[in-house]
Amino acid sequence: MKIDTACIHEGYKPSQGEPRQLPIWQSTTFKYDTSDYMGKLFDLEASGYFYTRLQNPTNDAVAAKICAMEGGVAGMLTSSGQAANFYAIFNICETGDHFIASSAIYGGTYNLFGVTMKKMGIECTFVDQSLPEEELEKYFKPNTKAVFGETVTNPTVTVFDFEKFSRLAHKHGVPLIVDNTFATPVNCRPFEWGADIVTHSTTKYMDGQGVGVGGCIVDSGNFDWAKYPEKFPGLCTPDESYHGITYTERFGKGAYITKATAQLMRDLGSIQSPQNAFYLNLGLETLAVRMDRHCSNALAVAKFLKEQDKVAWVHYAGLEGDEYYDLAKKYMPRGTCGVLAFGIKGGREKSIKFMDSLKFCSIATHVADAKTCLLHPASHTHRQLSESQLIEAGINPDLIRLSVGIESAEDIIADLKQALELI
Repeated sequence: MKIDTACIHEGYKPSQGEPRQLPIWQSTTFKYDTSDYMGKLFDLEASGYFYTRLQNPTNDAVAAKICAMEGGVAGMLTSSGQAANFYAIFNICETGDHFIASSAIYGGTYNLFGVTMKKMGIECTFVDQSLPEEELEKYFKPNTKAVFGETVTNPTVTVFDFEKFSRLAHKHGVPLIVDNTFATPVNCRPFEWGADIVTHSTTKYMDGQGVGVGGCIVDSGNFDWAKYPEKFPGLCTPDESYHGITYTERFGKGAYITKATAQLMRDLGSIQSPQNAFYLNLGLETLAVRMDRHCSNALAVAKFLKEQDKVAWVHYAGLEGDEYYDLAKKYMPRGTCGVLAFGIKGGREKSIKFMDSLKFCSIATHVADAKTCLLHPASHTHRQLSESQLIEAGINPDLIRLSVGIESAEDIIADLKQALELI
């Protein structure tokens, strides 16, 4: 199916007389006739559901849809995008391990990797993703287990060079993990460019209405874990908590997601609620249509801002002349996303006054849904970072992240114009 059709029809295929719309299995538990069959479920010898903390039919149908959209072999929903990124790394990293991440990633993920996971004994090295391959290669260590980046970075809206990083990751026998939240599989399918695992904050464009927090992990099935058993013992050696099964031997290409579900979800329980999965599925059905509108609106707004005397700079990869325009055209020919970054002349004080002067474009922590919203990362999402860390992440004090919605582009521009006139 084309991606526009997959958004609607993948994941759930009702049989004759069954509900046309995906049902909500709003149940914590599931009934079985024999104790023996229930035991097989706990031993991973049979398929089925027994407790929603691990799996739920509604969730699995939505995960299957996203998996099909990305072109993967297996997927799972999580309670948030943060949980998805944590699980994606923690599924293959243990105490004493190391991984590499772009320094331009979302501030919450930066803090997760650089502070919280450090307390668990897992080290992350943040790198400038614009560096040439020979410079980036210096950051790999014998205990490096993964490389992580974002398709379009949040909030600096730079474009990740998949081929460069996949070459490096695979040369060193580790997977490339990419957060594809901003582009969505409508505009970019990272597996086609060498990525091995994709994560999403489904809270953003996939939901599209700002009603349900959630996340997703999809495995391409392309990375050969068994080729590096010493690097990935969790996947390639017996798991004593499941009577000694070895995930790569038992589940083949499904090993990574099976382990994340059976082990991490079992122990940490960051499951997405079936109700939120239902909302997510509704959002996915219109994703392709909305992304086209987001991109066309954002380009119109970027062109407007570029012409304003009070605007110091504009970053939008879909804007001709942008530093990342060529990479965007290569990896995302259909469009990047509806998020752009710009700065107001006069720095932080003028930026705040501009934001406070807007009428229907709202100041919100959220990003990437139907309504236009914006925030000031240095004051909001990234306020926990030091000045040096802000500079390392490419976040200027005047940077405003603008998430362009699907309202009339003329109305959005009119609101921005009247606010600019007041500073």
